[in-house]
Amino acid sequence: MKAPSSSASGATGLPFPAGFTWGAAAAAYQIEGAWNVDGRAPSIWDVFSQQPGRVFENHTGDVACDHYHRWKEDIALMRDLGINAYRLSLSWPRLLPEGVGKPNAKGLAFYDRLIDGLLRAGITPWVTLYHWDLPQALQHRGGFLNRDLVEWFGDYADLMGRKLGDRVSHWMTFNEPPVILGLGHQEGRFAPGLQLPFAECLRGAHHLLMAHGRGVQALRARCKGPIQVALAHTGRERIPFTESKRDIEAARRDYFAATDRTMHNLAWWADPIVFGRYPEDGVAAYGPDMPKVTDADLRLISQKIDFIGYNCYSGWPVRAGADGAPESVPGGWGPGNPRAALSWLQIAPDATYWAARFQTERYGLPIVFTENGYANPDFVHLDGGVHDPQRIDFIRRYLRSIRRAIQEGIPVDGYFYWSILDNFEWAEGYKDRFGLVHVDYSTQVRTPKSSFHWYHDVIQSRGAHL
Repeated sequence: MKAPSSSASGATGLPFPAGFTWGAAAAAYQIEGAWNVDGRAPSIWDVFSQQPGRVFENHTGDVACDHYHRWKEDIALMRDLGINAYRLSLSWPRLLPEGVGKPNAKGLAFYDRLIDGLLRAGITPWVTLYHWDLPQALQHRGGFLNRDLVEWFGDYADLMGRKLGDRVSHWMTFNEPPVILGLGHQEGRFAPGLQLPFAECLRGAHHLLMAHGRGVQALRARCKGPIQVALAHTGRERIPFTESKRDIEAARRDYFAATDRTMHNLAWWADPIVFGRYPEDGVAAYGPDMPKVTDADLRLISQKIDFIGYNCYSGWPVRAGADGAPESVPGGWGPGNPRAALSWLQIAPDATYWAARFQTERYGLPIVFTENGYANPDFVHLDGGVHDPQRIDFIRRYLRSIRRAIQEGIPVDGYFYWSILDNFEWAEGYKDRFGLVHVDYSTQVRTPKSSFHWYHDVIQSRGAHL
């Protein structure tokens, strides 16, 4: 059994809507480097990656892509690519070395230059406040387990709204909460490397959601004009094994179930924001592990958001069992199913269609795919090029699936490829490459890959020749 190809297959099709956002993304710790330059203080990822054995071959983000010094070159590459939006994240410890208190003037100046440079290039900045790099100073004070995180983050968002809100109109508060609490606090595979009881993880998750709400309030109060604000969720899509009504409903039910004792339950994060309540099945399943939740907490969490930000990579097939209950298909997509260099990234191109359909039906908001990408062991060939046909094929399949959603009236407003540059891939270090641009980490030479030029043509044609 093979992974199903996108139902929107075909050599040509109608172009994407004129207002569709074509973007690429990156994150501060993964590309900036300059970890102790110009007043930046350590983040939890500096501390984690500098501990032997935590990251592949003990790689760190100390230098990464040196974007802190090479941002002009990188913006020029974005302009050549033709994207109309760039999703970036801000380094909290570069801006507020202690996490709170006095801002770092040189950190603020860096992001002023970067935002102004993007705008001059005709690229709209989509800014994420938190992409996993908590100031270590705040971790020493309890991090996400401390209720004060809500106000720490709110003050940080307030500062960014005041400093950048005259030019930035698209914001995300947090990137991938399930990873922050799941991989960072429950499983210990990501910074800060903790393995906490489930009840403590739920408490940290509740604080994160309240911090999101406080951040939304601060941004709306401080930004100078109308803004679009959300956060970037993630999950692993449940894809109906067939498009029968029974399989579709089984996949939908499984997708939003919130009973696994992990942090990777999509509805656990999304329902409180949109509906102002935690999913009933999760509350019942977690019982005594539940944190104390007040009505005031839920009012704070459920601040209005404007879209669903969603990072979508992979998925697995689900079908209805004999009693209609969802069940994973034994063997998944089958042995030998195509996948990326990272084993978890099985190629499942219908993931974007079903993520868009299920989430917009449930939450009534437009969706933007804030990440989607393919990891490959790319290298510079003898002819000087970096040829990555697998990545091109991957993007084509997933974009066809998005096109299907749009043609069916599902409100998909944008797509950000992850990532613009090869970069530090967290615990995998530098061995796996997601970028449209190859980075030689020894020389910092940038080489646009074949996929860079292909994506440029897709953007120019508005996807007419997928």
